[in-house]
Amino acid sequence: METEEKRMQEEPFSYDGYQVVRGEFFAHTFEPSITFCDSKVYVNMACLNRMPDVEYIQILINQQTKKLVVRPCREDEKDSFRWCSSTGRRRPRQITCRIFYAKLAEMMRWNPMYRYKLLGKWITANSEQLYIFDLTATEVYQRIRQEGGKVKNSRTPVFPSEWQNQFGLPVEEHRRQLQINIFDGYTVFGIKDAGIQERGDHE
Repeated sequence: METEEKRMQEEPFSYDGYQVVRGEFFAHTFEPSITFCDSKVYVNMACLNRMPDVEYIQILINQQTKKLVVRPCREDEKDSFRWCSSTGRRRPRQITCRIFYAKLAEMMRWNPMYRYKLLGKWITANSEQLYIFDLTATEVYQRIRQEGGKVKNSRTPVFPSEWQNQFGLPVEEHRRQLQINIFDGYTVFGIKDAGIQERGDHE
């Protein structure tokens, strides 16, 4: 009896002209994400769940490629900080980072009043497990200060204007997006409640 594989005919096909539809356009409750809001940074539960034994991380920024990396590390490593609760049920920590957020907002021309959410990819690079985030691919949630000083948060994301006439990146460009050489042009930030510490990328 002819198998299904044998019945399938090889047909010519090219990815030319195709775009990979952006993950931001779909529901992504279980996808890793990082959020910046009110001078705080925090990941979601999906990040913690995929690295259940990780308690401390470093944040790395590449100013040329506009990529952010979350890298697991030991507690005693320079610029490390805890990304999850230390007692009770394991939950993401909201970490105050006023100076870091101000520097990031200036670099990316973000509005410090808004909330920025980025979807990430869980990858392995140089035998390390990392999360990598594209700072140019953000969901922006507007926050409007009303009379009396109360802030109203929008539940509808706003996307970059250049996404308006596209579904996503061309296939070949999409493949190149995940290529990463850790520490190649990256700066490591150690986030503290009162601010940040910064060090060179090969220290």
